[in-house]
Amino acid sequence: MPDDSSYSEHDTREAWEKFVSAGREMEQRPPKVREEILNSWRRSRDSGVDASSIASRKVYDETQIHLRRERNAALRRAASAAFKRLEPHLKEARTILILADEHGVIIDAIGDAHVLDEGQEIHLELGGDWSEKTIGTNGIGTALKTGKPAYVHASEHFAEGVQDWTCAGAPIFDPFTQTIIGVVDLSGPPHIFRQHNVALVLAAAREIEIALAEQKQIERTQLLEAFLMSDYSRAHDSVVLVDQTGRVLFRRGFGEDMLRRAKELSVGHKLLPKLEGLTDQDIPKLLPLNVEAEGIERLKLEGVYRGLALFLKNKENLQRKAGETCTIKPRINVAEGEIRIVGSSPKMVDAMGLAERAALANVSVLIHGETGVGKELFARLIHSRLPDDRAPYVPVNCAAISSELIGAELFGYAEGAFTGAAQGGRSGKFELANKGVLCLDEIGDMPIELQPYLLRALEQRAIYRIGDSKRRPVDVRLVAMTNRDLRQEIEKGNFRRDLFYRLGVMTIEVPPLRERGNDVLELLEYFSQHYAEETGHQPMIFTDKVREFLLRYQWPGNVRELRNVIQRFYLVKSDSLVTERDLPPEILDDFEGGDEDSLEHILGGHSGDLESIEASAIRRTIVAENGNLTKVAQVLGISRPTLYRKIKRYRIRND
Repeated sequence: MPDDSSYSEHDTREAWEKFVSAGREMEQRPPKVREEILNSWRRSRDSGVDASSIASRKVYDETQIHLRRERNAALRRAASAAFKRLEPHLKEARTILILADEHGVIIDAIGDAHVLDEGQEIHLELGGDWSEKTIGTNGIGTALKTGKPAYVHASEHFAEGVQDWTCAGAPIFDPFTQTIIGVVDLSGPPHIFRQHNVALVLAAAREIEIALAEQKQIERTQLLEAFLMSDYSRAHDSVVLVDQTGRVLFRRGFGEDMLRRAKELSVGHKLLPKLEGLTDQDIPKLLPLNVEAEGIERLKLEGVYRGLALFLKNKENLQRKAGETCTIKPRINVAEGEIRIVGSSPKMVDAMGLAERAALANVSVLIHGETGVGKELFARLIHSRLPDDRAPYVPVNCAAISSELIGAELFGYAEGAFTGAAQGGRSGKFELANKGVLCLDEIGDMPIELQPYLLRALEQRAIYRIGDSKRRPVDVRLVAMTNRDLRQEIEKGNFRRDLFYRLGVMTIEVPPLRERGNDVLELLEYFSQHYAEETGHQPMIFTDKVREFLLRYQWPGNVRELRNVIQRFYLVKSDSLVTERDLPPEILDDFEGGDEDSLEHILGGHSGDLESIEASAIRRTIVAENGNLTKVAQVLGISRPTLYRKIKRYRIRND
């Protein structure tokens, strides 16, 4: 790189004149010309570049420029933040910042208006072609050709018409393929020459690459989520998802033998060329011979095709069948019994199968469901399916820890980090969960200011204890649980969008009990047997009318509420026959009017579940006020928005 002491305009100009007039080669290497510049001059000459050119070429077709910019929309979006941050500093500095595509064609330019105008004279503007084979040695083209930062000053340019400029370019690499996808360049008149210009464009290029990585990760996560939540994700178990570049981003349903025979199915492998322009008939023909597709489904994001799902033939189908028992063995060194997840409804079968596949996929998992549906059972199911049966399982309830202490709880702290810190410091839950599962319950309650640290821990697979600068690598499988709609929390500013996409690589929706049909009766028998053994009581006998009421009830408290109801039978009844007279009033009166709507009646004989008490009170008041929600809100002493939110939460009908 030249500096004020090593660069001589006179010597460089003289060396350039000798080079362009010498024919094939100079007699000796000019001492004042850098080796990288001389090599570029040679490439320029061998490519047939005219050293007397006064300007580069330009793409004049506006449609072609538009298409080129559209094809590089992701690159331009990734560069927008860096360009916006630097733009105010360029306007008075006689400097412009340029973004070029992988062919050296300029697709964006900002900075000093006068310099932008002057740049048009040499086509240093939108549509200008600055590849080395077009205009010779320059910051954009030489950086593209060498894959390294390039600084080209004044007479170091090969074309005479651009020697009144100085420029510094840095290549931008695709964070996944490591191929060059563009260049960021700083240009202006020779007096802006500074050594640190290269450092500036290099830092800008790295910032763009990081933004690209985040952008692509979010897009890939959205694509995966769109597939996993779709109907066709359940139609076939042997599936490979590829993004729009043709690279594998997810697979499931393949045994070890199949994967050994088809290494092309590895995550990150380029299984297909770019999907743009390929038809559904083309794709099967482009697959390796040992990979055979039974079906293809294109995947959309915001109405645009961004990838596809390949349903492959595979004899080793691992799909979970309805009716299969799902059990979780006790953890080693933990005093607990075997856990059984009860349910054979299609939504429960899908959720259990997805949890088992999540354990094999080694990805972060977000478990979503209403209060009382049994979300932690699915976290335990994922943990129980890990290859290492000694893998730790560390649960943390984010809502039960104060915002001041949750950081120390998760990441630990060094000695003296704060008043009351234990001598010698303490490890946090991340370290305790190393090589195992960290289960974060009520993730929606995590303070917004702490969320960037969680995101960094997940991205870097390392943590820093509070008050300590030592980096501590951790290998943790994160399972987060919530009953909140995190997308709404994002819109409210309570939850980070990037953390949401990082957590929800796989999202498991645990269905509410009211959507599980006859699972209610399966759970009735399961809990009845459990409490009969626990209390030494004879198993209860439930009349057909009782079963009818239980199936009809909406269960706002879900499985927890059902369990409480059954437990109460075993605690208060002296005989073993359960009739409708033994049922709590909210079950008898669900969606029906009742003569008594006092708080005493609502609470009397109730199972004790607060959610069901609240839901029952709302239903009774709606009936009493003939569906007038304004009056209902007044009677209950809550605002109408709060009432609407609770009606939606409890799925209360207002017919």
